Amino acid sequence: MVRRDRLRRMREWWVQVGLLAVPLLAAYLHIPPPQLSPALHSWKSSGKFFTYKGLRIFYQDSVGVVGSPEIVVLLHGFPTSSYDWYKIWEGLTLRFHRVIALDFLGFGFSDKPASIVEALLRHLGLQSRRINLLSHDYGDTVAQELLYRFKQNRSGRLTIKSLCLSNGGIFPETHRPLLLQKLLKDGGMLSPILTRLMNFFVFSRGLTPVFGPYTRPSESELWDMWAGIRNNDGNLVIDSLLQYINQRKKFRRRWVGALASVSIPIHFIYGPLDPVNPYPEFLELYRKTLPRSTVSILDDHISHYPQLEDPMGFLNAYMGFINSF
Repeated sequence: MVRRDRLRRMREWWVQVGLLAVPLLAAYLHIPPPQLSPALHSWKSSGKFFTYKGLRIFYQDSVGVVGSPEIVVLLHGFPTSSYDWYKIWEGLTLRFHRVIALDFLGFGFSDKPASIVEALLRHLGLQSRRINLLSHDYGDTVAQELLYRFKQNRSGRLTIKSLCLSNGGIFPETHRPLLLQKLLKDGGMLSPILTRLMNFFVFSRGLTPVFGPYTRPSESELWDMWAGIRNNDGNLVIDSLLQYINQRKKFRRRWVGALASVSIPIHFIYGPLDPVNPYPEFLELYRKTLPRSTVSILDDHISHYPQLEDPMGFLNAYMGFINSF
């Protein structure tokens, strides 16, 4: 009798907990995105949107050196946005006539999918111009696909003048995704739940380890990154966006083959402390697979986000490459 009464009270307790948890969870899931910082608001205000197949795509397009024919297009990484390039933006405008960046599918201030780089350049009337590509992380994969299309000489594709990659997992066999990335991309039914439960604390604790010990972002910089992800509920599609990691395996021959077979200048800027693309395994495979490519290795303490951790070193390395041909 005592045991039965105890079980009844326990059931009642769990019912009360459930009734309390439901509204709390609903409130949690409807927490609005954080306010944009003045710097991030300025970035958004100075950019533009164009519509592609009903999707709003955010981009930046700055006019730099007058009289120069050079154009550079910047392709950002996961899970952040075009704002990743803000520390080297002004330096690039001193060398290039046009400096262009965009937010990829579900990142930053753009809506969802597709290969929008070509559409953006058509929108800007630059589809027939020779383009320098500068990419990072996920952007490296996008650049590889653009390079493959360029190699196939498909009509409507970009004409690529040069390509500079940085800290992207272009080789599946040396890529070491973070635990959270593995859970989100391979979690099955659990993945959509995890994306909805993700908050700033989980995000910041997950992202900080890919920065070097002396170059980690401040809390305000992490909030800017998180605000970009939360904008338009981009956090809710992170699990589907992460399928690019599996696609690297599926399309390895296509994408690595494109890098190995084209004759344009290719460079790689590498933060060697990167836990996602670890030294020396990644670099040894890169040099073996792409012996014609040049490489810039930054200081030992620079990690996965070299353009944010060492913007001057990154910019100098890129300018050295651009001025070499």
